[in-house]
Amino acid sequence: MATEKTLNDLFLDTLKDIYYAEKQILKALPKMARGASSPELAAAFKKHRDETEGQVDRLQQIFEILDKPARGKTCDAILGIIEEGKEVLEEYNGSMALDAGLTAAAQAVEHYEIARYGTLKSWAMTLGMEEVAALLDQTLQEEINTDRILTELGERNANTQAA
Repeated sequence: MATEKTLNDLFLDTLKDIYYAEKQILKALPKMARGASSPELAAAFKKHRDETEGQVDRLQQIFEILDKPARGKTCDAILGIIEEGKEVLEEYNGSMALDAGLTAAAQAVEHYEIARYGTLKSWAMTLGMEEVAALLDQTLQEEINTDRILTELGERNANTQAA
């Protein structure tokens, strides 16, 4: 007879998922920065890479709080989103639309992360993990801010240059 899965189990599985995702994002951001034609967009990718390193550290801290090993679980969703970004780099390299495509690809990543961190924070609160919820909220706010910056860069530069 199978044991019933709990919200705590779901929380831990999702935490492993986002940990894996963040590690993949760390690998993708330098490529996106190198591919961007706008110095502002490249700088935003580099800045977010530094933030992502801090987010990985925060996730490791959460695993420590939970007394669990910091181990990722393959996240097919982020692999697909990152693959789309690679396709934009290849198919639009040298075109006026490249930065608009890279901005959109980066925002797809941000929206995925916002969804994951928002859910994890909510579950942590439900499970009485206030310290964990605070750490997750710190990352959530960074992701929301990055999405806002990308929107501004897209609307101010990339989208109009691509039109």
